[in-house]
Amino acid sequence: MSGENGPGFSIRRARTGDVKRIQELVEPLVQRRILLGKETVTFYESVQEFRVAEDADGRLIGCGALHVMWSDLGEVRTLAVADEWLGRGVGRALLSRLESDARELGLDRLFCLTFEVDFFGRNGFEDMGESTVDPQLYAELVRSNDEGVAEFLDLARVKPNTLGNTRMLKRL
Repeated sequence: MSGENGPGFSIRRARTGDVKRIQELVEPLVQRRILLGKETVTFYESVQEFRVAEDADGRLIGCGALHVMWSDLGEVRTLAVADEWLGRGVGRALLSRLESDARELGLDRLFCLTFEVDFFGRNGFEDMGESTVDPQLYAELVRSNDEGVAEFLDLARVKPNTLGNTRMLKRL
């Protein structure tokens, strides 16, 4: 068992067959306005970014994605855990695996937009506050159509959609 697994569950790369269950895990959080909803096609397009947690019976109990934003910067997205597994280390294990993936890709900073400030704070993320990036990088990133990049840059066009979340950053 690797360090990212825990009692009664394991972490693995997501497959296309997991998308329906990933959506089922995420939907209650979308309904509670904790996560932004995504179209089914978006989950399929990004399935290779996802890791999933499954219990001993192979049932998906958690998910999380790592999206590359720049040469040294990635975003943790769509981190969700089934209610009955909350507080049992699943979220931490998923985040740990995503951090390992980030290091493997050569990233040294991770961004997230979250209401779960305490969880991410306990795991080394800090509130970005009003900080942004240097003007040269900003000029490159602002060309992206990706909503996560817009959230990272704190662009006005995403403000109606960010649900009041906190922008957080971790150096790996």
